[in-house]
Amino acid sequence: MKLSSTLKAAAFAACATTAASADTIVDIAAGDERFSTLVAAVTAAGLVETLQGEGPFTVYAPINDAFAALPEGTVETLLRPENKDQLTSVLLYHVDDRNLPAAGIPLGSNYFKPVLASERLCITKSSDGVTIADGTGEVANVIIADIKADNGVIHVIDKVLLPGTRPACH
Repeated sequence: MKLSSTLKAAAFAACATTAASADTIVDIAAGDERFSTLVAAVTAAGLVETLQGEGPFTVYAPINDAFAALPEGTVETLLRPENKDQLTSVLLYHVDDRNLPAAGIPLGSNYFKPVLASERLCITKSSDGVTIADGTGEVANVIIADIKADNGVIHVIDKVLLPGTRPACH
């Protein structure tokens, strides 16, 4: 899965750092090539301004390889203007409206309510790390925790979280 260079350039230009906002979640993601697909999606959904806002936010940020692992054509389909509502729902499933550093995640399995209020995530913290079960029953691993931003925190994950039926916490 490859994004056009024009789309990448537009996404990065839309997310360029301004003097007023030093290092927001969007600024950090836009400055890291591992998140170019996420930045393009946030731009296409019109969520740049929101995620550059005051927050606080916790973003479970899928790397490019996580988007590439989706069925062929999924990302391109979601990026089409007519699918903006669906793309927005998927992206808001990756956002919590609190500042939730890894130390703030309790041990064991617990439900968390993302900004996509109709859905839940099951976040499990153990001595092995942190995992997040989505609405499909699939599990993402937090591969980098606690990238601090002025308006919250980013936890890097290895899978795109998808809404669905309520995930079971074990």
